[in-house]
Amino acid sequence: MKKLFCLFALGCLLVVACNNGNTQSAGQSANNSQEKVDTSLANALTFEEKVHNFGDIHEGEKVEYSFKFTNNGKSPVVIQDAISSCGCTVPEWPKEPIKPGESGFMKVIFDSHGKSGYTEKEISIKTNGSEGYIMGPKIQCNILTK
Repeated sequence: MKKLFCLFALGCLLVVACNNGNTQSAGQSANNSQEKVDTSLANALTFEEKVHNFGDIHEGEKVEYSFKFTNNGKSPVVIQDAISSCGCTVPEWPKEPIKPGESGFMKVIFDSHGKSGYTEKEISIKTNGSEGYIMGPKIQCNILTK
């Protein structure tokens, strides 16, 4: 039930986020803006590790991990946004374009305050080549209560 609620909340957030970016000038048509999206870039980022398991941590701990990725595409990729289904998980990413063949890191910080038991959080990523969010890396842990 909790996962279903989180998926619903993420879906609502994505709808709002996508609609906020759709403002167009009077001379710009919807078709022109869609044609400029290079969808081959959507899957250009390859993460060396898709899942990182922190193992057992104690409730209240903040843990972080940096996922290394490489642009395996033919054009520069810009990460425009990265989100998690919960405010307890905060991604940080490079703001400058990642050129073909270059690597970078996405740092994920997880705050276990008020949480317990097994937890899994996935990061959703929006790039200059994706019309929506694509699934990125995820973290896992088992939170022990005091």
